[in-house]
Amino acid sequence: MDDLGRIRFEKDNEEERESMNHSGEIIAGVLAPHPPHLVYAENPPQNEPRSEGGWDTLRWAYENCRERILALKPDVLLVHSPHWMTVVGHHVLGLKKFKGLSVDPIFPHLFRYQYDVDVDVDLSLQIHEEVKEMGLNSKVVTNPHFRIDYGAITSLHLMNPAWDIPIVSLSSNNSPYYFSNEVGQEQMIKLGEATRKAVQKSGKKAVLLASNSLSHRHFTSEPEIPEDMSYEHIYHHGQYLWDMEMIKLMKQGKSRQLIDVLPEFMDMTVAEVKAGALTWMISAMGFPDYPAKVHGYGTVIGTGNAVVEWSRV
Repeated sequence: MDDLGRIRFEKDNEEERESMNHSGEIIAGVLAPHPPHLVYAENPPQNEPRSEGGWDTLRWAYENCRERILALKPDVLLVHSPHWMTVVGHHVLGLKKFKGLSVDPIFPHLFRYQYDVDVDVDLSLQIHEEVKEMGLNSKVVTNPHFRIDYGAITSLHLMNPAWDIPIVSLSSNNSPYYFSNEVGQEQMIKLGEATRKAVQKSGKKAVLLASNSLSHRHFTSEPEIPEDMSYEHIYHHGQYLWDMEMIKLMKQGKSRQLIDVLPEFMDMTVAEVKAGALTWMISAMGFPDYPAKVHGYGTVIGTGNAVVEWSRV
């Protein structure tokens, strides 16, 4: 082989290796709120309490979204939950299986769920490495008795009740609460970039779940029958107007403007997106400029919840 041929051969091999290292893809992202009431209302066998239904609009929205997402045949589901809050750094699960009882501390009479979860450890570890490359702190959880939070479990169940797709779970770093909304946003944008790089190197098709509600002022008491829908409504009209403004930006494909407005939205509505899941997802998807598909909007104990899908399907 002459020098020119050798150079071409080496270049082809380099391009092939580069292609192999970046063959993974984030195929969809979902704003996937996690009120435990939605799982309670469906009476799955994993959840101990029994209900008479309720919150149908949101549950139907999840059904429609679930059908579309599962039709994409993802290899892994990634979830970022505000209820796995970590003070130092961004944590990921580092064992292949976690099994136990997840209990909502506020609504233990609604959510006591026996979970059995398979983790994509390779992708978790790759995210861990990419997070460190971004200059952020990261930790891998290898405690077999670690209990997965109810927010992650709820979003994952509602998106894939069969639990036949491996998952990756990321913690929500406490920076927006210790410092400011803006500092938190910066952290989550970097976390999203690290996640995107890790998925690309994994060779897998990934779906991201931002596990949070929108407006989050909620009632401090509930009716005798929790699923009595005659008591269910938004906390106040201003909260509804803010939710609609956020949803309008999603439907218009204005993800960068959405992220810019989020700090004010967080302050005005005690929004759960403060914990960073939505910013993480939007960043990981490269700030999509196409319209999101809104499957539905509804209230749970006064909070505003939307099931929203970002995909090109």
